[in-house]
Amino acid sequence: MQNLLYALILLAAFPIGYLLAWLCRDELKAGRKWFFLLAVVNLIAAIVLSFTSFVYKFPSILSLFFIIIISLIAVWKSYDKKWVK
Repeated sequence: MQNLLYALILLAAFPIGYLLAWLCRDELKAGRKWFFLLAVVNLIAAIVLSFTSFVYKFPSILSLFFIIIISLIAVWKSYDKKWVK
């Protein structure tokens, strides 16, 4: 049951990413490199965290992947000419 909750949380990142990209359409093109950098830093942090013995390791990694998904949606939508103002 708990794994289903984790999967739903990760799936919720997609509509939230689209919503944030839609709300911040004018800032997507200017912040493209920062969104990509945020995704890369969070991926590295998730990999490093996976090798530790931190008690709340899995929820932390889940949160980092949530941020990665949102950031990559912002990067992807920043290349869409119809989406960006």
